[in-house]
Amino acid sequence: MKRRRWMIELPVRILLGILALLLLIPIVWLILSGFKLEKDIISWPPTFFPRMFTMSNWHAVKARISIVSYTVNSLVYALGTSIPAVFVNALAGYAFSRLQFKFKNVIFFLFLSTMMIPFQVIMIPLYVEVHYLGWLNSYAGLIIPKIASAQWIFLARASFDGLPKELEEAARMDGCSEFSIFWKVMLPLVKPVCITIFVLSINNCWNDLLWPMIVASSSRMRTLANGLAMFIGTHTTEYGPAFLCAAFSLIPMLLLYIFGQRYFVEGQVNTGIKG
Repeated sequence: MKRRRWMIELPVRILLGILALLLLIPIVWLILSGFKLEKDIISWPPTFFPRMFTMSNWHAVKARISIVSYTVNSLVYALGTSIPAVFVNALAGYAFSRLQFKFKNVIFFLFLSTMMIPFQVIMIPLYVEVHYLGWLNSYAGLIIPKIASAQWIFLARASFDGLPKELEEAARMDGCSEFSIFWKVMLPLVKPVCITIFVLSINNCWNDLLWPMIVASSSRMRTLANGLAMFIGTHTTEYGPAFLCAAFSLIPMLLLYIFGQRYFVEGQVNTGIKG
């Protein structure tokens, strides 16, 4: 039976292996190109492996940008946004799912409608707001406007909707406050969705170029994505340093998805299940 099942699954395994290879080839090519000479990168026909490994691109990156400082700024921005985002958006999702208050559905619809507004439309009013609050070139200006998200609230509400009401009713009979029910009973049951929000929020912040460029114009507050943009100009592009910096920026997110993929997939599935 096992051999028969393996033979049935073989075409699927081969297809998935081919798709995985197609996805991995550009990533491997990007990393290897960071150690190529500039002439080898732009040569035709292109070469997959470097003719000669070189560290000149790494020296160019260190000479042009403070890569350690920019990486620290990206970490503070990503973690400082994502950790409170899990709590704030889960709390809002719980309120929309479990609490009864006036105009609840209307307010939730207004929240969802913000997903249809491009960020480019609101970035100028948001910049003016940050300016008057005195948060320009600060972590507060980077982090606080990005914590709440209608997308994360929607995911959290859908997850809480799938939990049975008997859990919170039993907790109320035991004398738990509403916040205790949320924190001790309900939140641990939606851990996959919380991890999904955490991973996606980190990814959004880590790769964010526009908002840090607007609100953090000082060189000491630049993120790694801003540093990468310095190698790509209007008339010239330094391919070697740009590829190496992109590969350096890619590795943390790749590791995050590898270790969090089980919870990520489970969280995406659970948001579509009703209890």
